[in-house]
Amino acid sequence: MVSPIFLSENEQSLLRYRRIAIITLVAVYFLILVGASVRASGAGMGCPDWPTCFGQWIPPTHESQLPSNYQDIYADLGYAETRFNVLKTWTEYTNRLVGVTIGFLIFLTAIFSIPLRRINNSIFVASVAAFFMVGFQGWLGAKVVSSNLQPGMITIHMLMALAIVGTLLFSLAEARRGVMVKQPITGIDSRFQLCLYIVLGMTVLQVVLGTQVREMTDLIREAQGEALRSTWIEAMPWFFFVHRSFSALVLIANLWLARLLINSLGWQHALTRLTFAMIMVICLAVLSGATLGHLGMPAFIQPTHLLSASLLFGMQFLLWLSYRHSRDSSPEQRDSNVASQVSPLNI
Repeated sequence: MVSPIFLSENEQSLLRYRRIAIITLVAVYFLILVGASVRASGAGMGCPDWPTCFGQWIPPTHESQLPSNYQDIYADLGYAETRFNVLKTWTEYTNRLVGVTIGFLIFLTAIFSIPLRRINNSIFVASVAAFFMVGFQGWLGAKVVSSNLQPGMITIHMLMALAIVGTLLFSLAEARRGVMVKQPITGIDSRFQLCLYIVLGMTVLQVVLGTQVREMTDLIREAQGEALRSTWIEAMPWFFFVHRSFSALVLIANLWLARLLINSLGWQHALTRLTFAMIMVICLAVLSGATLGHLGMPAFIQPTHLLSASLLFGMQFLLWLSYRHSRDSSPEQRDSNVASQVSPLNI
């Protein structure tokens, strides 16, 4: 490993940026886990107002700290469930604190991207875009609370979180372009690109089905209540069973993708290692999904399933970006680019 003191100014700026971007990404995924825990535990309305919680910046720890008619006050404002529960309140409040922390981290990511404008302006643009997206996400979170946790609003809130992940991953991949240049893909199996696009399409379809299952889970919870959680599966529509069975095909497709990379690039290539990391995440998603389906939808498993699905989306997006960078920097691609530029119109 080259010591930072021997790196150029540009290389040091890229290294600093990659470090803060990775920390920010880890924090965003932690927020997804916390948010999923809030939803699975039914703590979404633990704070019935926003940005305060029961009208306070630091929420109460006991119902006696609230006005005697606080339930009537929030009921008049249109909130359905306002009974104080210290565990749910502080779970939701922790979710908000993590969200604010991530806002500061993404702001730092944008600051660290400023020196990179002269190296790769797309890093700066993506980092600033992520910062504004987090601001929109905060506004969207307020709308989720004011809508009394409508399933559609929660899904939009989740998809926005994945969009932020994708934007941060794009900027991180751009900052790692020089790393991927040193990972040539000469001799990669010609079927890899088509297989990669098929796998990406399958993942998108699986995520769409998963969001529908999540919305249906919320509707069934409202209709049947938490006490009947073990019977929720019986009320699930057809797309739940498609989603459950389709996960096996996603796993098989990724195993085939890994086989192509091993045979053509070997075990040590960055793309191969990333693909095997994806397979581990898929196995976690399949295992947690099977647990939900066969053990009566235990609440503590739901966050794990959602986190694994979010990780899979991010890792496949990073794999696609890394492959493009390696491909575009390979000798064959550079020769192809030069040949395409040398035309009778250019001579």
